[in-house]
Amino acid sequence: MTSLLPLLTEPAELEASLDHPDLMIVDLSQAQTWQKIHIPGAVHLNPAELLCGIAPAHGKLPSLARLNQVFSRIGYQPHQHIVAYDDEGGGWAARLLWTLDVLGHTRYSLLNGGLHSWYKERHPVTTEIRPITQTTTSLTLHHGPVADYADVLAALHQPGFKIWDARSPEEYAGLRAGAARYGHIPGAVNLDWVNLMDRERNLRLLEPAQLQARLSAVGIEPGDRIITHCQSHHRSALCYFAARTLGYAVQGYHGSWGEWGNLPDAPIELMA
Repeated sequence: MTSLLPLLTEPAELEASLDHPDLMIVDLSQAQTWQKIHIPGAVHLNPAELLCGIAPAHGKLPSLARLNQVFSRIGYQPHQHIVAYDDEGGGWAARLLWTLDVLGHTRYSLLNGGLHSWYKERHPVTTEIRPITQTTTSLTLHHGPVADYADVLAALHQPGFKIWDARSPEEYAGLRAGAARYGHIPGAVNLDWVNLMDRERNLRLLEPAQLQARLSAVGIEPGDRIITHCQSHHRSALCYFAARTLGYAVQGYHGSWGEWGNLPDAPIELMA
C-alpha cells in the first residue's frame, strides 16, 4: 500500500489531505496546548503513554497489552496513514513514529516543524475535539527498530556501528546528573538533538545536506549503522527519524541513559 504523504510532510501537503478518509493525525503536544489549539481532526495522545514509566529506565517500551489499550483508545486502524506532530520540535512525534516502526506500521509521516510551522504559517486550527470511535487492536512487536542493552554492548565491538548520544554536551561530558553514574557510552558521538532543528524555519528539520554535514562532523557517515539514545529515547527519537530520512539503518536504544547510567557494570567514559 502506497503512502498518502511523504515521510517528512510539509504543512501545505497535510492541509491538502485533511479530508482524506485514510488519514489519522495524532497530536502529542502538551495537554494545555492541545486544549487551546490543534489541527482539525487530530486526536490527542499523551506522550507518557508511549513509555513504560518504570524507573530507572522509564523510557522503555510499554507492555504490548498497554500499547493495545492506548492504540485502541485513539481509534487506530492498520490501514491508516498517520501524521504525528507536537509543540516542541518533533521529539515526541518521532517517538510515536518509532513506536509505529516497532509495531510494523509503515504508513506514517512527521509534520515538519510540527505545530510551530503549522500555526505560524497560518494553516487552519481549532479547539473542537472530535469524537473518537475506539477500535479493538491486536498489535505485534517487531524487534528490528529496538536496541536493548545487549545490542548496544555488542555494537561497541562492531566496525561500522555508531552510537549517537542525543543528550546535551554537559550530560555527555558527565557534568550533569541523569543517573547514578555520569558520562557516556564508550565511543559514542555526541550531537544534541536541538541541533537538528532549523530555528529560522519554524523548527523544521535541517535540510538533508545540512543534516548529513552535522553527522559527518561527529563521525557518522553514509553506510554506518546507528543506535540513537538520550535519557529516555525521547530526544533521540527525533535523531532516529532524522537518520531514517537520510537512509541510515538505525535503531533506538529505548533503555537509554536511564538504564545504562544506573547499571553498575555498564562501561562508561568521561571527558578527559
